[in-house]
Amino acid sequence: MGISRTGTALVVAVLLGTAGLTGCNPNTTTGSTSDKNAPSGSALAAVKDLTVKGRAPKTGYSRAQFGKSWVDTDHNSCDTRDDILKRDMTSESFRADSGGNCVVTSGKLADPYTGTTISFTRGKSTVDIDHVVALSDAWQKGAQQWTKDKRESLANDPLNLLAVDYSSNRIKGDADAATWLPPNKGFRCAYVARQVAVKKKYGLWVTAAEQTAIRGVLQTCPDERLPSAGKPVASGGGSGVVPSASGAGSASASASAYANCAAARKAGAAPLHRGDPGYSTKLDRDGDGVACDS
Repeated sequence: MGISRTGTALVVAVLLGTAGLTGCNPNTTTGSTSDKNAPSGSALAAVKDLTVKGRAPKTGYSRAQFGKSWVDTDHNSCDTRDDILKRDMTSESFRADSGGNCVVTSGKLADPYTGTTISFTRGKSTVDIDHVVALSDAWQKGAQQWTKDKRESLANDPLNLLAVDYSSNRIKGDADAATWLPPNKGFRCAYVARQVAVKKKYGLWVTAAEQTAIRGVLQTCPDERLPSAGKPVASGGGSGVVPSASGAGSASASASAYANCAAARKAGAAPLHRGDPGYSTKLDRDGDGVACDS
């Protein structure tokens, strides 16, 4: 018995629909040609190792779920916050009674997020310790299923911590790479590589949009390596300005600052963040680090 045209069309439609679903399970890892051709050991190559899933509800999240803030997990008699301040800053001073140079009272930070130099004074701090993978983001991408000890380990792991400009950190909040990247483009490769390293180490997943954003950054610097837990180093990838000891952008960036915001908009560069090529303080009238944003 033959199959009618209607029946044939139905079979073809079913087969095509089935083919279209193959390999599209959002709860699996996904790769791309760029990942497969990425250098071994690079952050881009490691992206394919991250599971892709939807964001879980934030229900039940609190900072307390990740243990007491800044515990001495490495048993060196210094809490994690001061360990990171010592690692990331220069010209540090310490409180005399800290016994072993623990309590940092002042120093200079070459801020990776803005490309500026920040003076740190304890009690009047403009420096935060940022969780590169925000704890709330981690909670929604696997950590709510962990033991409290594992969550405390993530919260105090130097791999996941950076001393940074406090305003940038608070603007970031619990955003992932799909919704926030450092305004200093010269640090973006190192930043997302660190997120990949943390998520791979702890088995945290990424959303599809986050994976796309991470790949987009790392494809500009395919040789970027997964970082260690040591002091962060900007790779210069991401077509931005690398932080310098003086805290200013490169000379070429300041020399090529746009004459006015109209010129920046015509070039498609607005808004401009501090550290972006073409940024200057004269364009940033309210001094918030973002020029030509209105």
